[in-house]
Amino acid sequence: MARRVAIQGYKGCFHEQAARLFYACHSEACPELAEGRSEESLSIVECDTFEDLYKALEEGRADAAVMAIENTVSGGLLHNFELLRGHEQKVKGEVYIRIEQNLMALPGQSLRDIKEVRTHYMAINQTRPWFEKNAPWIRLTESEDTAKSAAQLAQEGLTGVGAVASALAAKLYGLAILAPGIETFKQNFTRFLILDSALSVPEAQTDKAILCFTLPHKPGSLAQILTILSFYEMNLTRIQSLPIPGREWQYFFYADIKFSSPERYRQALQAVRPLIEDLQILGEYKAAL
Repeated sequence: MARRVAIQGYKGCFHEQAARLFYACHSEACPELAEGRSEESLSIVECDTFEDLYKALEEGRADAAVMAIENTVSGGLLHNFELLRGHEQKVKGEVYIRIEQNLMALPGQSLRDIKEVRTHYMAINQTRPWFEKNAPWIRLTESEDTAKSAAQLAQEGLTGVGAVASALAAKLYGLAILAPGIETFKQNFTRFLILDSALSVPEAQTDKAILCFTLPHKPGSLAQILTILSFYEMNLTRIQSLPIPGREWQYFFYADIKFSSPERYRQALQAVRPLIEDLQILGEYKAAL
């Protein structure tokens, strides 16, 4: 049976691209994919929102989920940090993909034939300079989702209308790519987290963790924690603070930590526990980079 993976968005979106890339590389870590060992062993479960990813898992409609957490251009998806903290599913892996935006339309058309392009507002922001320079006559219209815009072109047979989406969307919906890679920033990567209880990574191979903790509201409390982590050779690759509702000027701290020794990592956790008020381990896994 195909493994059901929930994504936020529609088939052909970057979430699906991330899911297929991750499971193509990690099928040996998931017993249910052991026989197929192919991206075709996945069944994509479309979800409208990130909350729906968790609903799909909790209701048994999906076996796993892929969730974006940060982008090198737009930063972190703050609400998704809160979702991680509020649910029991642990992060079991990650994958990075470069976001390449492509202008596509029904086959047989040229760039001059396109009068309107529909896509998500973030894709518009990432590609507007290209349109201003190369196709200023095209009207850019915001839509719900990049891949959904591509699907609508194909399903409704729209001519004179294009979409900006992934190459996977063009392939799935039979569209022709009129201009590939039109995003302004070529070093535009998104990091996706994998929520999959069937994945198992031996502790000896674990080298990254996502932690959430709170601290006493007193001077130097965060500095103490960072000093201890540094002493145990923990590499703090990201730290994000979000306010604690109902507690003025106090925060949840979300930290990504990389390490070369699982034993030193355990020692570091033991050392910081007396200095913090709460600690949640949101995931322990093998880093993608």
